[in-house]
Amino acid sequence: MHTRQGSSDPRPPRWRTRFLVVIPLLVIGLITLGDVLAPASVRLSPLLIAAPAMTASFAGPVLTGCVGLLAVLAQIAVNASEGFLGHPGRLTEVITVGLVSAMIVLFRAVLDRHMRELNRVRAVADVAQRVLLRPLPVRVGPLLIASVYLAAEPGAEIGGDLYAAARTSNATRLIIGDVRGSGLTAVADASLVLGAFRAIAHWPVPLTDLVSHLDTALSVERTEPRDKAPGAGESFVTAAVLEIPDDRSVVRLVNCGHPPPLLLCDSGVKALEGQAPALPLGLGHLAAGRYHTEDFPFGEGDQLLLYTDGVVEARNSEGAFFPLAERVPGVDGDGPQYLVDRLHRELLHHTGGHQGDDAALVVLERHRAER
Repeated sequence: MHTRQGSSDPRPPRWRTRFLVVIPLLVIGLITLGDVLAPASVRLSPLLIAAPAMTASFAGPVLTGCVGLLAVLAQIAVNASEGFLGHPGRLTEVITVGLVSAMIVLFRAVLDRHMRELNRVRAVADVAQRVLLRPLPVRVGPLLIASVYLAAEPGAEIGGDLYAAARTSNATRLIIGDVRGSGLTAVADASLVLGAFRAIAHWPVPLTDLVSHLDTALSVERTEPRDKAPGAGESFVTAAVLEIPDDRSVVRLVNCGHPPPLLLCDSGVKALEGQAPALPLGLGHLAAGRYHTEDFPFGEGDQLLLYTDGVVEARNSEGAFFPLAERVPGVDGDGPQYLVDRLHRELLHHTGGHQGDDAALVVLERHRAER
């Protein structure tokens, strides 16, 4: 599940447009009637320009132009009824309302063109983001999976956090990571790690070799001669890479400076903090040969919660961090999607809906075999 930006088109649906257009029509009718009934010294008809201005806020240039034309005709009718149709002052008012209405229609047309272009760009960006951060499968091998991604950048569906899953012949491999930094550089590094993971994760290579490949891919890419954005080459990626065999009740973990996964089992909640954590990806020779796999129990019905810094470092209005470990219940049998939805709601409530950093949550459950 991803957060998504709403449509950028400011106009309401057609049925609402038909309803709202009654308002400027009533404005024209009331101003016209008021001008006819008011004393000659009171001039209300210049206010007719308000009608096309109101229409432009919810309708396109065609309907706005029709309302503007109706406003001009109403002003002409008022002047004719009072016998001042040819009066220079009254003629100037009619021309003024006509010219301002035309300008409003022009601005509305320009805005519509820009919004169409923006919608096309956003559609392309949406497809690109979906390809880059593919949704995790709901079920793979013996695992049930649920996930949520909260991008801090408005309108974005991916930032510096990442996750992916892949199958080998007898196991499931997953990665969850967090790129240090933000903006396009973080997205570029995230895409690089995801591409490298998908390229090799399904091959039967040891988990440590897979992590070494990810580190090499990230380090080598940064040595390539190319124009770089400010900060490029200076970031690193914390990551937890896991392998869950189909036929063994364990989870193998290589943790590269990432927050430890939380194991939810009948005995409670336990952080899988390894004895030999590795350095983050992208540090090249500093981390070479230092990856070690550690096994932890992961039996039927157990759940595994993976998360990024954006979850545990999310602050409320008083500056307090989100207490993830305290909000995670024991295994309750409602499945991973229920837990993800619950934590998602509580996280948004904690931050007041304002996410200051990218955040990702993934819950795995080894489903119970049918007896």
